[in-house]
Amino acid sequence: MVDAQARKAEDAMKKLINEVDLQYLRKIQANMHRCAARCCDSTTDSMEQVHNCVQKCSITLKEAEAIVQNEFNSTQDRFQRCVMECNDTVRDRIGAAPTESEMLKHQNDFESCASKCVDKHVALLPTMMKRMKELLASKQQSSALYYPS
Repeated sequence: MVDAQARKAEDAMKKLINEVDLQYLRKIQANMHRCAARCCDSTTDSMEQVHNCVQKCSITLKEAEAIVQNEFNSTQDRFQRCVMECNDTVRDRIGAAPTESEMLKHQNDFESCASKCVDKHVALLPTMMKRMKELLASKQQSSALYYPS
């Protein structure tokens, strides 16, 4: 049961990552490369100016990637805390010398609790996705606006 729940969470996250990549990150990355190419087309700028121009082109992508990473890290941290709470709750119930049947019950209790954590956090993914889309949409627009001089 734990493996199935872990796959469920992993599949939901992969789906979300692919959607964010296709809808936002690739477009921002493409804009960054077009911008950098324009920087390199300059025949009058110094090597340092071209380098600085290319660096400016990559700022929006770095910010967008940081948004995605922060959202995923936050979700992962919350999930891990939930599972740790399950573990702590079960540990607090275990006596000094539990029987095999008691240990089996505690294991089942932990798995049930951890399963609820997965369900709870998978249910939160659409809210996280909405927040990321709003933030990334503004980054995508700004990435298309920067044109080096």
